[in-house]
Amino acid sequence: MKITKIRTAVGPIASAIRNAYISFSTMTINLVAVETDVLRDGKPVVGYGFSSNGRYAQTAIIDERFIPRIMNADSADYAEEETELFDPRAVWSIFMSNEKPGGHGDRAHAAGALDMALWDVAAKVAEQPLWRLISDRFNGGKYDERVLVYPGGGYYYPGKELDGLKAEMEGYREQGYTHVKMKIGGADLALDLKRIEAVIGVVGGGKHLAVDANGRFNLNNALTYGRAMEPYGLFWYEEAGDPLDYQLNAVLGEHYSGALATGENLFSHHDGRNLLRYGGLRPDRDWIQLDPALAYGLTGYLRFLEIVDQHGWPRRRLIPHGGHQLALNMAAGLQLGGSESYPGVFQPYGGFADKIPIEGGYVRLPDEPGLGIELKPELLGEMRRLLGYE
Repeated sequence: MKITKIRTAVGPIASAIRNAYISFSTMTINLVAVETDVLRDGKPVVGYGFSSNGRYAQTAIIDERFIPRIMNADSADYAEEETELFDPRAVWSIFMSNEKPGGHGDRAHAAGALDMALWDVAAKVAEQPLWRLISDRFNGGKYDERVLVYPGGGYYYPGKELDGLKAEMEGYREQGYTHVKMKIGGADLALDLKRIEAVIGVVGGGKHLAVDANGRFNLNNALTYGRAMEPYGLFWYEEAGDPLDYQLNAVLGEHYSGALATGENLFSHHDGRNLLRYGGLRPDRDWIQLDPALAYGLTGYLRFLEIVDQHGWPRRRLIPHGGHQLALNMAAGLQLGGSESYPGVFQPYGGFADKIPIEGGYVRLPDEPGLGIELKPELLGEMRRLLGYE
């Protein structure tokens, strides 16, 4: 099998929403298509990938560094040695060659989008859904038939606030979600507590609600919010402080008895390892949220899983950020704790296959080959248009 062409584009996902730190008024993401010489139904196999929301597109990294390395390689170099099957991990090693370690940042997001497209190719060539390929290659054939999902939402709505927030959460409940997430830290504590109580009134209890501060707080504010929210018995309290402030997270865990969650803004398995070493996380209740589409892709996440296993952490306490189909496939094939969803924002990239409903807070996985981009026609059409196919 040979990779014949790689296309990139910038995908706009601008909206009026904001969290505690940023506005999404100019947000963009990376789009990637990997073309091959393998034919299915008379057409070349094409894999599609994109990066997660919250960071901006970095197509120059892919165009100027990653693509030339792949296109200059021999096709034999990206096959698995023992089976000779197409191996995205081998391609990852090719496009990451001559890259200095450390300072992951934007490079990790660019690599994540490209890696997603490569795994879409691998599953299509193998004529398997990606979750099945992941299960067979990396989890001894074990998988989950359904995955716990929760909608990432509850942003601040200029001019709407409580009414808009409650309407959004009622919509998620009608769609079949049992757990939801909302933003905090973008208002004062008194207003945020009113917002939390309003959502609890909709979802039926704090155990169904996660809150996310998007790294806004210093230690004092993180503790203040923790004391105020602890009686609610929340699903989790997410990213109270800067993602690299492991001490803040550790001290918060000493004082806040409920579940903490963090990791979406850590962009490598090295950062994940430091979180486990120094972040004070408790494996019986806390959640780790590394996002594969922001952290070197599934290939990078597999390296993090090795560290998780070495530390004796249960994989069920891993719940990837991002709300995309890659994380959903990984959650099923690797038997993780669940997956985020974005049914109401960042469209058409958020959410899962159009024909598969959310039932009792869970979603089942499709059987069609690949990642599932083709199962969201609006997404496929948007990506193909921006990538220059139409």
